Amino acid sequence: MPDAAPPHAHAGLSEHQRARGFLFLRIASAAVGFSLLLQISLNNNFLVEEIHVSGFQAGLLEAARESCGIYAFGILALIAGLAEPLIGAIVLLVLAVGLASYAFVPTYGWVVLSSLVWSTGLHVWMPLPNSMALALSEEGKAGGQLGRLAASGAGGAGLALVLAFILNKAHVPIRPLYLISGSVALLGAISCLMIPRAIKTPGPTLVFRRRYAVYYLLCFFEGWRKQIALCFAGFLLVKNHGASVSDMVMLWGFIQFLSWLAAPPMGRLIDCVGEKRVLTSYYSALIGVFIIYAFVSEPRILYVVFVIDGVLSVCTTAFTTYVNHIAPKNEHTPLLSMGVAANHVAAVTMPLTGGFLWNYAGYRWAFLIGIPAAIASMAVVMKMRTGKESSPACR
Repeated sequence: MPDAAPPHAHAGLSEHQRARGFLFLRIASAAVGFSLLLQISLNNNFLVEEIHVSGFQAGLLEAARESCGIYAFGILALIAGLAEPLIGAIVLLVLAVGLASYAFVPTYGWVVLSSLVWSTGLHVWMPLPNSMALALSEEGKAGGQLGRLAASGAGGAGLALVLAFILNKAHVPIRPLYLISGSVALLGAISCLMIPRAIKTPGPTLVFRRRYAVYYLLCFFEGWRKQIALCFAGFLLVKNHGASVSDMVMLWGFIQFLSWLAAPPMGRLIDCVGEKRVLTSYYSALIGVFIIYAFVSEPRILYVVFVIDGVLSVCTTAFTTYVNHIAPKNEHTPLLSMGVAANHVAAVTMPLTGGFLWNYAGYRWAFLIGIPAAIASMAVVMKMRTGKESSPACR
């Protein structure tokens, strides 16, 4: 079945306007990738070396930050009717302020507050780039466009990591780097203002329907899996194996470079073979990743697995293309927003659970609890019905 027409895909937009809009969308995506990955790559060293947090505090902080994803769709509902590029500009400004404030936070409590600010901006932003990309895509080419958008984000993140590595080697402290992160997020906000304002999603602002249950469940389990990587994998390398800022920046650099290479072909592969095959392979690989985190103590092996784990996330482009198959055009953004909310219900509970297990049962259990989530995800994938298992484009 061909891709469904994206929301307001060609209503009042010329080919030139779509191309120009997608260019500035890619710039905004690159800016967010730069800002976010700079924060992520520094985060564990910042928490351990500057704030001196425990495993439980790290989990509690992550749970608080991810709670923003639960109410993000409510914010989108309140501001429904505004042009999506304008909403994007506003929330990226919030992201910029929150990230820049990390340069000045004195204690753990202030870190939590700053995290809530920038995380609110990020999580309202999260469904918008994919929705705008669908709106700017030609029929049958959504997967490729989403792959190029993901590659832009990975490219921006890669530039951030190169800069962080150079400045760290020049003995620049961690805190000033957050000012750079906030400044680039501000550039992303300005880029959003250059995207055509005609991109709006009419109809309901919230979508919760039984026929979308597979998508909701996939997003929920992905939130559980994602937090194992974001909250505990890097923390394991820094806390248990002494990884330095340079080590973490290099690892994230490898992830972003490989993701930049992998995202466009992954988008084309999804267009060719369908979401079910890609996601089945993805979850099978994750089971092995969790086992290695739990039982291997050789740092070099863990570094390689950390990179593989990060690059595997390009497979989640299949979630968005699945939405393009199952939902009418006026429900794309509301459905993507509900996916963000479902993702973050798990993203709040997992860090709390993992942090508790880390402190009281041993760090291994923070990773082993990912295996049931991966198995459950594979069972859900078997229920996907897109009407498309392969395409002549593959041959």
